[in-house]
Amino acid sequence: MKSRQRQAGFTLVEIAIVLVIIGLLLGGILKGQELINSAKVKNLANDFRTIPTYIYGYQDKFRALPGDDCKAGSHVGTPAVDLATPCPAPAGNGVINGMWNSTTQTDESYLFWQEVRLANLAAGPTTLTDADYIPKNAVGGPIGITSPITGQTVAGLTGTYMICSGGIQGKFAKQLDIQMDDGNTTTGSMRVVADGTAQSTGGAIPMTGAGAIDDATNYTVCMAF
Repeated sequence: MKSRQRQAGFTLVEIAIVLVIIGLLLGGILKGQELINSAKVKNLANDFRTIPTYIYGYQDKFRALPGDDCKAGSHVGTPAVDLATPCPAPAGNGVINGMWNSTTQTDESYLFWQEVRLANLAAGPTTLTDADYIPKNAVGGPIGITSPITGQTVAGLTGTYMICSGGIQGKFAKQLDIQMDDGNTTTGSMRVVADGTAQSTGGAIPMTGAGAIDDATNYTVCMAF
Protein backbone atom coordinates (compact mmCIF):
# COMPACT_ATOMS: atom_id res chain seq x y z
CA MET A 1 0.00 0.00 0.00
CA LYS A 2 1.15 3.47 -0.73
CA SER A 3 1.74 5.56 2.35
CA ARG A 4 -0.41 8.58 2.62
CA GLN A 5 1.43 11.88 2.37
CA ARG A 6 0.56 14.24 5.17
CA GLN A 7 -0.35 17.72 3.93
CA ALA A 8 1.16 20.56 5.98
CA GLY A 9 -0.99 23.60 6.77
CA PHE A 10 -2.08 26.12 9.37
CA THR A 11 -4.74 25.30 11.89
CA LEU A 12 -7.53 27.74 12.65
CA VAL A 13 -5.91 28.49 15.99
CA GLU A 14 -2.61 29.38 14.33
CA ILE A 15 -4.36 31.63 11.80
CA ALA A 16 -6.27 33.33 14.59
CA ILE A 17 -3.04 33.98 16.51
CA VAL A 18 -1.42 35.51 13.40
CA LEU A 19 -4.44 37.77 12.83
CA VAL A 20 -4.35 38.90 16.44
CA ILE A 21 -0.65 39.74 16.16
CA ILE A 22 -1.25 41.69 12.93
CA GLY A 23 -4.09 43.56 14.59
CA LEU A 24 -1.92 44.48 17.55
CA LEU A 25 0.86 45.70 15.25
CA LEU A 26 -1.54 47.83 13.22
CA GLY A 27 -3.11 49.17 16.39
CA GLY A 28 0.32 50.06 17.75
CA ILE A 29 1.28 51.84 14.53
CA LEU A 30 -1.96 53.84 14.48
CA LYS A 31 -1.64 54.71 18.17
CA GLY A 32 1.98 55.74 17.64
CA GLN A 33 0.97 58.01 14.76
CA GLU A 34 -1.78 59.47 16.91
CA LEU A 35 0.73 60.25 19.65
CA ILE A 36 3.10 61.86 17.12
CA ASN A 37 0.28 64.03 15.75
CA SER A 38 -0.78 65.00 19.25
CA ALA A 39 2.79 66.01 20.09
CA LYS A 40 2.97 68.18 16.96
CA VAL A 41 -0.23 70.01 17.89
CA LYS A 42 1.07 70.58 21.43
CA ASN A 43 4.33 71.99 20.04
CA LEU A 44 2.44 74.22 17.62
CA ALA A 45 0.24 75.45 20.45
CA ASN A 46 3.31 76.09 22.61
CA ASP A 47 4.61 78.62 20.07
CA PHE A 48 1.44 80.69 20.45
CA ARG A 49 1.81 80.57 24.23
CA THR A 50 5.56 81.32 24.33
CA ILE A 51 5.95 84.25 21.92
CA PRO A 52 3.84 86.64 24.05
CA THR A 53 6.29 86.05 26.92
CA TYR A 54 9.08 87.43 24.70
CA ILE A 55 7.19 90.70 24.35
CA TYR A 56 6.33 90.97 28.03
CA GLY A 57 9.86 90.03 29.08
CA TYR A 58 11.43 92.61 26.76
CA GLN A 59 9.02 95.34 27.85
CA ASP A 60 9.70 94.53 31.49
CA LYS A 61 13.47 94.85 30.93
CA PHE A 62 13.66 97.84 28.60
CA ARG A 63 10.24 99.54 28.59
CA ALA A 64 10.20 99.11 24.81
CA LEU A 65 8.67 96.81 22.22
CA PRO A 66 11.04 94.34 20.48
CA GLY A 67 11.40 95.21 16.83
CA ASP A 68 10.06 98.71 17.55
CA ASP A 69 12.82 99.63 20.02
CA CYS A 70 14.64 102.86 19.09
CA LYS A 71 17.41 102.09 21.59
CA ALA A 72 17.86 98.40 20.71
CA GLY A 73 21.63 98.82 20.35
CA SER A 74 21.98 100.25 23.85
CA HIS A 75 19.55 97.72 25.31
CA VAL A 76 20.75 94.47 23.76
CA GLY A 77 23.99 95.37 21.96
CA THR A 78 25.49 94.42 18.61
CA PRO A 79 24.28 93.64 15.98
CA ALA A 80 21.16 95.63 16.95
CA VAL A 81 21.58 99.39 16.52
CA ASP A 82 20.15 102.54 18.05
CA LEU A 83 18.01 104.60 15.71
CA ALA A 84 18.29 108.35 15.25
CA THR A 85 17.06 110.77 17.92
CA PRO A 86 14.26 111.66 17.90
CA CYS A 87 13.03 108.19 17.02
CA PRO A 88 12.01 108.12 13.33
CA ALA A 89 8.47 106.96 12.54
CA PRO A 90 7.15 104.32 12.61
CA ALA A 91 9.69 103.08 15.17
CA GLY A 92 8.82 103.68 18.80
CA ASN A 93 5.07 103.95 18.19
CA GLY A 94 4.16 100.78 20.10
CA VAL A 95 3.28 98.88 16.93
CA ILE A 96 5.17 96.00 15.26
CA ASN A 97 5.06 97.13 11.66
CA GLY A 98 5.63 94.73 8.77
CA MET A 99 3.84 91.59 7.69
CA TRP A 100 4.22 88.53 9.94
CA ASN A 101 6.09 86.64 7.18
CA SER A 102 8.18 89.60 6.02
CA THR A 103 11.67 88.93 4.66
CA THR A 104 12.56 92.63 4.59
CA GLN A 105 15.38 93.07 7.07
CA THR A 106 14.36 96.60 8.04
CA ASP A 107 10.76 95.62 8.95
CA GLU A 108 10.03 95.63 12.67
CA SER A 109 8.40 92.20 12.41
CA TYR A 110 11.73 90.89 11.07
CA LEU A 111 13.90 92.74 13.60
CA PHE A 112 11.70 91.42 16.42
CA TRP A 113 13.52 88.07 16.40
CA GLN A 114 16.98 89.60 16.53
CA GLU A 115 16.14 91.75 19.51
CA VAL A 116 14.41 89.09 21.63
CA ARG A 117 17.33 86.74 20.96
CA LEU A 118 19.95 89.32 21.88
CA ALA A 119 17.95 89.93 25.04
CA ASN A 120 18.31 86.20 25.83
CA LEU A 121 14.55 85.71 25.76
CA ALA A 122 14.57 83.39 22.74
CA ALA A 123 17.04 81.05 21.07
CA GLY A 124 18.25 81.39 17.50
CA PRO A 125 20.69 83.26 15.24
CA THR A 126 20.94 87.04 15.54
CA THR A 127 22.48 87.70 12.13
CA LEU A 128 19.73 88.99 9.85
CA THR A 129 21.07 87.12 6.82
CA ASP A 130 21.40 83.75 8.55
CA ALA A 131 19.58 80.98 6.67
CA ASP A 132 17.93 79.88 9.92
CA TYR A 133 17.02 83.38 11.11
CA ILE A 134 13.26 82.96 10.56
CA PRO A 135 12.01 80.57 13.28
CA LYS A 136 10.22 77.37 12.28
CA ASN A 137 7.32 75.56 13.90
CA ALA A 138 7.04 71.83 14.66
CA VAL A 139 6.08 71.05 11.05
CA GLY A 140 8.78 73.20 9.44
CA GLY A 141 6.62 76.21 8.63
CA PRO A 142 7.57 79.84 9.35
CA ILE A 143 6.47 81.69 12.47
CA GLY A 144 6.04 85.44 12.71
CA ILE A 145 4.47 88.29 14.61
CA THR A 146 2.98 91.66 13.68
CA SER A 147 0.42 94.16 14.89
CA PRO A 148 -3.00 93.63 13.28
CA ILE A 149 -3.32 96.98 11.52
CA THR A 150 -4.69 97.77 8.05
CA GLY A 151 -2.90 95.78 5.37
CA GLN A 152 -1.31 93.25 7.71
CA THR A 153 -4.17 91.60 9.57
CA VAL A 154 -6.70 88.78 9.14
CA ALA A 155 -10.36 89.60 8.55
CA GLY A 156 -12.22 90.04 11.84
CA LEU A 157 -9.13 89.48 13.99
CA THR A 158 -8.40 92.25 16.48
CA GLY A 159 -5.86 92.64 19.24
CA THR A 160 -2.61 94.40 20.04
CA TYR A 161 -0.41 91.73 18.41
CA MET A 162 -0.93 88.84 15.99
CA ILE A 163 1.15 85.65 15.83
CA CYS A 164 1.00 83.53 12.67
CA SER A 165 2.36 80.04 12.05
CA GLY A 166 2.45 78.60 8.53
CA GLY A 167 2.65 75.22 6.79
CA ILE A 168 0.13 73.61 9.15
CA GLN A 169 -2.03 70.77 7.83
CA GLY A 170 -5.76 71.38 7.99
CA LYS A 171 -6.34 68.62 10.53
CA PHE A 172 -3.79 70.23 12.87
CA ALA A 173 -5.19 73.72 12.27
CA LYS A 174 -8.65 72.58 13.40
CA GLN A 175 -7.20 70.81 16.44
CA LEU A 176 -5.29 73.97 17.37
CA ASP A 177 -8.45 76.04 17.28
CA ILE A 178 -10.26 73.47 19.42
CA GLN A 179 -7.41 73.36 21.92
CA MET A 180 -6.70 77.10 22.16
CA ASP A 181 -9.85 78.93 21.08
CA ASP A 182 -13.52 78.28 20.33
CA GLY A 183 -13.23 75.47 17.78
CA ASN A 184 -14.43 77.72 14.95
CA THR A 185 -11.66 78.83 12.58
CA THR A 186 -13.54 82.01 11.57
CA THR A 187 -14.40 83.36 15.03
CA GLY A 188 -12.63 84.05 18.29
CA SER A 189 -8.98 85.02 18.72
CA MET A 190 -7.58 82.33 16.39
CA ARG A 191 -8.24 82.21 12.62
CA VAL A 192 -7.10 80.08 9.67
CA VAL A 193 -6.06 81.55 6.29
CA ALA A 194 -4.61 80.22 3.05
CA ASP A 195 -0.96 79.22 3.48
CA GLY A 196 1.74 81.58 2.25
CA THR A 197 -0.57 84.59 2.36
CA ALA A 198 1.45 87.71 1.70
CA GLN A 199 0.63 91.27 2.68
CA SER A 200 -2.92 92.21 1.80
CA THR A 201 -3.41 95.09 -0.62
CA GLY A 202 -7.15 95.33 -0.10
CA GLY A 203 -7.43 95.46 3.68
CA ALA A 204 -7.67 92.20 5.61
CA ILE A 205 -6.61 88.67 4.63
CA PRO A 206 -9.71 86.46 4.13
CA MET A 207 -10.31 83.59 6.55
CA THR A 208 -10.95 79.91 5.77
CA GLY A 209 -13.93 78.30 7.50
CA ALA A 210 -13.61 74.90 9.19
CA GLY A 211 -16.01 73.38 6.65
CA ALA A 212 -13.75 74.45 3.79
CA ILE A 213 -10.52 73.21 5.37
CA ASP A 214 -8.97 70.15 3.79
CA ASP A 215 -7.17 67.93 6.32
CA ALA A 216 -4.19 67.32 4.02
CA THR A 217 -3.78 70.92 2.76
CA ASN A 218 -1.41 73.35 4.47
CA TYR A 219 -2.74 76.55 6.05
CA THR A 220 -1.56 79.47 8.17
CA VAL A 221 -2.98 79.82 11.68
CA CYS A 222 -3.05 83.29 13.25
CA MET A 223 -3.89 84.31 16.79
CA ALA A 224 -4.38 87.81 18.21
CA PHE A 225 -3.74 88.78 21.82
